[in-house]
Amino acid sequence: MELQDPKMNGTLPVDAVDYRQEREGFLPSRGPAPGRKPVQFMDFEGKISFGMSVFNLSNAIMGSGILGLAYAMAHTGVLFFLALLLCIALLSSYSIHLLLTCAGVIGIRAYEQLGQKAFGPAGKVAVAAVICLHNVGAMSSYLFIIKSELPLVIGTFLNRAPEGNWFLKGNFLIILVSVLIILPLALMKHLGYLGYTSGLSLTCMLFFLISVIYKKFQLGCAVGRNETAIESEAPPGLNSSCEAKMFTVDSQMSYTVPIMAFAFVCHPEVLPIYTELCRPSQRRMQAVANVSIGAMFCMYGLTATFGYLTFYSSVEAEMLHMYSQKDMLILCVRLAVLLAVTLTVPVVLFPIRRALQQLLFPGKAFSWLRHVAIALILLVLVNVLVICVPTIRDIFGVIGSTSAPSLIFILPSIFYLRIVPSEVEPLFSWPKIQALCFGALGVLFMAISIGFMFANWATGQNSVSGH
Repeated sequence: MELQDPKMNGTLPVDAVDYRQEREGFLPSRGPAPGRKPVQFMDFEGKISFGMSVFNLSNAIMGSGILGLAYAMAHTGVLFFLALLLCIALLSSYSIHLLLTCAGVIGIRAYEQLGQKAFGPAGKVAVAAVICLHNVGAMSSYLFIIKSELPLVIGTFLNRAPEGNWFLKGNFLIILVSVLIILPLALMKHLGYLGYTSGLSLTCMLFFLISVIYKKFQLGCAVGRNETAIESEAPPGLNSSCEAKMFTVDSQMSYTVPIMAFAFVCHPEVLPIYTELCRPSQRRMQAVANVSIGAMFCMYGLTATFGYLTFYSSVEAEMLHMYSQKDMLILCVRLAVLLAVTLTVPVVLFPIRRALQQLLFPGKAFSWLRHVAIALILLVLVNVLVICVPTIRDIFGVIGSTSAPSLIFILPSIFYLRIVPSEVEPLFSWPKIQALCFGALGVLFMAISIGFMFANWATGQNSVSGH
């Protein structure tokens, strides 16, 4: 069926009219067009405020990789690092724009449904698999931080050695944290309710940033000083004095640039947050994304700059290891970081559950039994993975090299090319050419990441852990 477009001499398909309405801020909370199947745009009326949505998306963006950004700056230089970080933030915002545009065309805010619209059932399965793979890896990385850091923090407060006390064992503590904190939060029906815990998580990371800035002015230049926990020697080719490099290139840059690229991964959480946004429109949700990305860009940039200007080229991949372990402020910072990653796990779990429900139970009404069962199974799976696998760095390397560029670059561009009607955006129009180049950039990123990962395995060297 075709409808008259008052702005053009001619007709447009219904999909094209829907696309234009969404671009103008109107949501398809209407009945189905004649001759078209009804489309469910959302399961309920969104009630989550703009601020809470910003908290949730910012919490989803911020990962454990923030602890290694000063190391990344040491291997790229201050100005080059900030320029790269800005470019990546802008690309991430553009990627979310593609997702929101596609969601407006089909009238459903689910990443998996975009895959189905673009490639049929196979696309739905592929997208669900990528989301599950990436977010399970993210959950595992957060629980690994809890497993390694929480025993040290509690042991320091109690003045006990973690090795000699069963209740300070990392495996026991991650199970305890999962049952008492993560599971109750993961059982909430709507993601928006986690806005308060997301705000607390961001407050903890803000405390981390303020502490890093304070320590810079307290320690001055800490290269080779006794205040640091570890007196590291700078790698060959790096300056070990208190002199900041504005631009530098070395072998480690091959690892640090992809880590920075993946620092803004939040795409599986974008559409669920969009669904629950109060007075939703593409423009309003894009504003949520822009504010969140901008806030994280500032936090990333300040953390990296002041961390690097404290330790310069001697900074380690885990910046907190550079400070004295007996420093009470740093101990509180460690505790705040642990709280932040703990509260992030439920936010990351929601898109996995949504993907599984879309894949295994499409069209089914909400069920508390299914809701609880999926959360329990996922937490048990991730806990077993973290407990039983002694080193999961290579698994994370595979996940980070495949799922992250797929979610950021490749899938949004392909969806845009396949879903946006050609009557609205012809194949060789500038927006679609941009999307095509964006997807090609993602393929290049994936190839580089996988290549350096295999080179890393072949040489036996370690890279920095990321998001």
